[in-house]
Amino acid sequence: MIDDVTPGDKQIHLIADNYSTHKHPKVQKWLVRHPRFHVYFTPTSSSWLNMVERFFRDLTQNRLRRGVFRDVAELIMAIGDYIDRYNSDPKLFVWTAKASDILEKVKRARAALDNR
Repeated sequence: MIDDVTPGDKQIHLIADNYSTHKHPKVQKWLVRHPRFHVYFTPTSSSWLNMVERFFRDLTQNRLRRGVFRDVAELIMAIGDYIDRYNSDPKLFVWTAKASDILEKVKRARAALDNR
C-alpha cells in the first residue's frame, strides 16, 4: 500500500524492531525488488525507543495485569475502554533523557554485543 500511494520518485525509509519476521528471506527478496525502500532496525533490547511498546507496557500495567476477564469479548472491551480513556485526554510525550546519555548507552550496548 505504501508503495502504491507514495510518488515513485520518493525514497521510503522504514524503522522496524529486530523481530525475526522483519528479516525473513521473503522480506529480503521483496526489498531487493523494491530498492527505494530502506529499512533501519532499532537496536536489540531498546523497546523504550518504540512508542507503541511503551503504550503496550502502560496498557498491561494499568489495565490488564491483575484484571479478571471472563471471556475474550470482556478482554477486548477492557482494552477498547482503556484506549478510549487514553485518547480522550492525550498527553504529549517529552523525552527527558539527554541525547548524549542515550548515545552512550547505545555505544555500551553495541560494545557488549560485539564482545559476545
